[in-house]
Amino acid sequence: MQHPPVWLIAPAIAAFVAAPAYAVQYMNIEQAQKQFFPQADSFASMPVEFTADQKSFIEKAAGVRMRYNKQPVWKAIDNGKQVGWVVQDEVFGKHEFITYAVAIDMAGTVLGVEILDYRETHGREIRNANWRAQFHGKKHGAPLRLDNDIQNISGATLSCKHISEGVRRILALHETALK
Repeated sequence: MQHPPVWLIAPAIAAFVAAPAYAVQYMNIEQAQKQFFPQADSFASMPVEFTADQKSFIEKAAGVRMRYNKQPVWKAIDNGKQVGWVVQDEVFGKHEFITYAVAIDMAGTVLGVEILDYRETHGREIRNANWRAQFHGKKHGAPLRLDNDIQNISGATLSCKHISEGVRRILALHETALK
């Protein structure tokens, strides 16, 4: 039985140990909920399972395909009164999923977008507060298109595009299933 040359073992181990890890969890959904609605005293899980009509409406209104028939959603509650929604979603960056959350008030207006998990090697700039602030105040029907009402970030084009599409989809979800 032949063994590899000794001089190959050290570089192979170094390459394995030095392999970069790109996945970053910035916060979990509970932390995002409290950040979005600090006054809320509870968050009630209310996953939404879409009817065929709702799914069709969302896809047409948002202009993107839905991968799942169910969406994780929480009601934000303050002193027994609902004050808004938190929706968790995933979109593709370039190669991997980006997990994010969107806060929506009772009127269907975006209060904030937070990146929860980012797994890509490039494009982390979408976590920049100024970039995410572009979604604040948007409602269903807003274009949410790059270089239209959402500025692109060089080097993060696909992440920007897909988060914009995802927020557009979540606003359509609100219109048809949460309103």
